[in-house]
Amino acid sequence: MANWVLSECGLRPLPRIYPKPRTGLTSFNTSNPSKISLSHSDLGCSSFSLSCVPRDRNWALKVSAPLKIQSVDKEGEGRERINGVNGVEDEGEFDPGSPPPFRLADIRAAIPKHCWVKDPWRSMSYVVRDVVVVFALAAVAAYFNNWVVWPLYWFAQGTMFWAFFVLGHDCGHGSFSNNPKLNSVVGHLLHSSILVPYHGWRISHRTHHQNHGHVENDESWHPLSEKIFKTLDNATRMLRFTLPFPLLAYPFYLWGRSPGKSGSHFDPNSDLFVPNERKDVITSTVCWTAMVALLVGLSFVMGPVQLLKLYGIPYWMFVMWLDLVTYLHHHGHEEKLPWYRGKEWNYLRGGLTTLDRDYGWLNNIHHDIGTHVIHHLFPQIPHYHLIEATEAAKPVLGKYYREPEKSAPLPIHLLGILVKSMKRDHYVSDTGDVVYYQTDPQLSRSQKSE
Repeated sequence: MANWVLSECGLRPLPRIYPKPRTGLTSFNTSNPSKISLSHSDLGCSSFSLSCVPRDRNWALKVSAPLKIQSVDKEGEGRERINGVNGVEDEGEFDPGSPPPFRLADIRAAIPKHCWVKDPWRSMSYVVRDVVVVFALAAVAAYFNNWVVWPLYWFAQGTMFWAFFVLGHDCGHGSFSNNPKLNSVVGHLLHSSILVPYHGWRISHRTHHQNHGHVENDESWHPLSEKIFKTLDNATRMLRFTLPFPLLAYPFYLWGRSPGKSGSHFDPNSDLFVPNERKDVITSTVCWTAMVALLVGLSFVMGPVQLLKLYGIPYWMFVMWLDLVTYLHHHGHEEKLPWYRGKEWNYLRGGLTTLDRDYGWLNNIHHDIGTHVIHHLFPQIPHYHLIEATEAAKPVLGKYYREPEKSAPLPIHLLGILVKSMKRDHYVSDTGDVVYYQTDPQLSRSQKSE
């Protein structure tokens, strides 16, 4: 019976608040659902005298489908299904903050079984493709070395650096392969090459996935409470809400996180990490330092200006892609989306506040990262199955899935969405368990006058 429950994703309620969101969740192997694996942080090694460190480290994010999910069955009893899902017609206005009339298990059951299969050879083929393109672009730009080619190169190479990040991101989730050592090696090579500390980022990103949609516990572009917003000085407000500054935030976030939170992704003693994660953080920080040293050496070989053109400007283009994509997967919908705290939050409801985006020609280049809703709910699905999994899940999700606006070959339309969101999505109320972004009139007026 236990095996059947796991393979069919029969999940029990998840605690509604994470006092310490870093503590790992029980995860299961989708390729062999009969085997349950617990990370050493799952077992609370730091507070037990028993040794519970496994023989082989498992560096996956441990956020595949949580085994404890808030049940909505009882909450849905006696409630009219007004949301127009599962073939039920609308009987009233759709409320995106209401508990959905389906379970995480229902979504999972709709996704074909082969979508969960990870093919390491296929995953590596994407790595080889991207590496070849990166070096070819650099060779072409250096050969022509003129100001007609350089701007085109910066956009193209920055986009490829972003593609590197997405593949490393899959390694961090364990969706790259079932081999944690392969995931770690490839993840370090890809992320270190673009100055991202692999394990430091992987662990904080785990926190984001475990708490998506939670006002206090989410980690990535989470909303500021009104109290914190009002404590920000004018310079900080400008940097956070005035373009292009928010699109340059990622390196600073790695060192100091967001307003209201502290900790560095490079510091093994940061409160981002638990003690048994410190060695991993040190490893990634050393790899990051080695990449910095390599860049310094290259600046002496080819000159700092040439290095800036070949690597420095594409790096900042990558940063802009990362901030743009991450922000727009959680903000900017025409109808404001809820954020939760307290008893109203659960893994499913938080995940349903994420958004898919269409990037036109770039969808394949950056590995379909725009198919974000299913990725958030089931991050163990490989990126090359996300589109099929999303199409299969749509009938279950109903109006809780927001169809993305179709893009032109280049996703220029997303810039307008970003600008609009930055002008209106400033903070959420300090009180209430279901809250929506509010606009600061003074900041909005100052943005319009610029």
